[in-house]
Amino acid sequence: MIVSVGSDHAGFPLKSTVVEYLKSEGIEVIDHGSYTTEPVDFPDIARTVCDSVRNGQANRGIMVCGTGVGASIAANKIPRIRAAVCHDIHSAYQCVEHDDVNVMCIGAKIVGEWLAKDLIEAFIKAEFSTEEHFRRRVKKLDLLERDSAKEIQR
Repeated sequence: MIVSVGSDHAGFPLKSTVVEYLKSEGIEVIDHGSYTTEPVDFPDIARTVCDSVRNGQANRGIMVCGTGVGASIAANKIPRIRAAVCHDIHSAYQCVEHDDVNVMCIGAKIVGEWLAKDLIEAFIKAEFSTEEHFRRRVKKLDLLERDSAKEIQR
């Protein structure tokens, strides 16, 4: 598995833990920054993380910002990305299993290092369910995304 990782300056300190943990689990990491605590805009990092997931360079993405909320909003603006803020293990697993989430967003000011590792483990191990009702709902999400894009173009 390959995971694309990114953070803003608020998430930078926790991002190093995320990257180290993923590598310790034998997961290849694409690190899109940030690389310092100098201010950076999370939408710019979200674009690079999500683009690598969309184009197949990475299987999943992880974004770290102060709360995870801004990163999630930015990621969900990008077609074919389904991002979720996860601060508990159940959500980190179930967002993939039920909603085929491909980018997990976590808040560095909300979770500590030990919980971040547990969240990542749950997110990485989860697989999208083969149950028809979950697949039907995700197809409806895709249709909603396409229909909304058409409305904007009008």
